[in-house]
Amino acid sequence: MSELKTLYKEGLWKNNPALVQLLGLCPLLAVTSTVTNALGLGLATLLVLVGSNITVSVVRNWVPKDIRIPVFVMIIAGFVTIIQLLMNAYTYGLYQSLGIFIPLIVTNCAIIGRAEAYASKNPVHLSAFDGLMMGLGFMVILLVLGAMRELIGQGTLLDGADLLLGPWAQSLRIEVFSFDSQFLLAILPPGAFLGLGLIIAAKNVIDAQIKSKQVTPPEAEKGPRARVTSLT
Repeated sequence: MSELKTLYKEGLWKNNPALVQLLGLCPLLAVTSTVTNALGLGLATLLVLVGSNITVSVVRNWVPKDIRIPVFVMIIAGFVTIIQLLMNAYTYGLYQSLGIFIPLIVTNCAIIGRAEAYASKNPVHLSAFDGLMMGLGFMVILLVLGAMRELIGQGTLLDGADLLLGPWAQSLRIEVFSFDSQFLLAILPPGAFLGLGLIIAAKNVIDAQIKSKQVTPPEAEKGPRARVTSLT
């Protein structure tokens, strides 16, 4: 149980791949212009991460160390191809919106990093949980950044949700503000850099506050010791 708790904390906060490891920033900064795009890429990355971690853990004892990285990349590429074909078949609009960034999941350093650093050295159930927590941590940051950019840039949330969830999801679109024209700085990549910087700064502030509360108070100063002398 302690190992699962450690993986939970590491994936979602302490060693978050987007906030702490700063991995996979290329797709993170490129496709988070809307919540829908962020959710689509986040789910795709999560499924690939869990699937590749499980497979790498299963075959870890049969893969020679000299060729382990090429084998891990082939496993990841296989899962990315499966996800790409499924999105092409069932969410074609989102597939077109994400474009080249779906196959580029293969080059996401967070996935190959977890396969090499954890899945290749641990049993299946722990590797699967590690992939799930790391994937969730990455997806949450995608969603937060996507919500910030869409809200500031367009004044909406969940615009185009029907591309991922079907026609019924058109009712999920929320118009918070009404703009005459879009705020391009938030929608373009520079806005993504600024937004990610603010999220990282917020995490550092929260960590500093938590650390300051955990500092143990200094021990109360003891009074001078009384000197006892013999009465005789």
